[in-house]
Amino acid sequence: MVVIDQQEAIIFDTPTTDQASLELIHWVEQKLGCQVKAVVATHFHEDCLGGLQAFQQHGIPTYASHRTIALAKANQSAVPENGFDQELTFEIGSEKVQVLYPGKGHTHDNVVGYFPKADAMFGGCLIKEMGAGKGNLADADTVAWPKTVAELKAAYPHVKHVIPGHGKVGGSEILDYTMRLFEQK
Repeated sequence: MVVIDQQEAIIFDTPTTDQASLELIHWVEQKLGCQVKAVVATHFHEDCLGGLQAFQQHGIPTYASHRTIALAKANQSAVPENGFDQELTFEIGSEKVQVLYPGKGHTHDNVVGYFPKADAMFGGCLIKEMGAGKGNLADADTVAWPKTVAELKAAYPHVKHVIPGHGKVGGSEILDYTMRLFEQK
């Protein structure tokens, strides 16, 4: 997700390579005319951190939860420079963007982003698009996952746009779908 207000941008998750990240940075800067203020990795997997060095080489601040930073170091991945515990708020233009840790799910460190102005949530790999399978469960807590998503839905009952880490944007129905997908039977 790229959040933009008044020619400032925050990006959630990097592409998987530095080259693809460079293309994204150039697109945001040159085509959209925005300054990238920060990039936030939503968890420690390559689909969130793979292109982190390109952002760092461009002097763009990189953020992740302290959990993600610890897991990135342990897995010898690119490491974000700035950490937070439960929640972080950015100001871009005249708007706010929130990042929060809702609980375990796809990974033990997954965070989500929320842009109140658009009532849009970036769920990252914690949230599945309609019809998707369970995906990569190597680092998942499948017992906690539906509870985490239920608490997230309760905290943001009026969310209009939910963006999964992979696939098509939906509304709160993809939160419901994700909960059903991981319900214990």
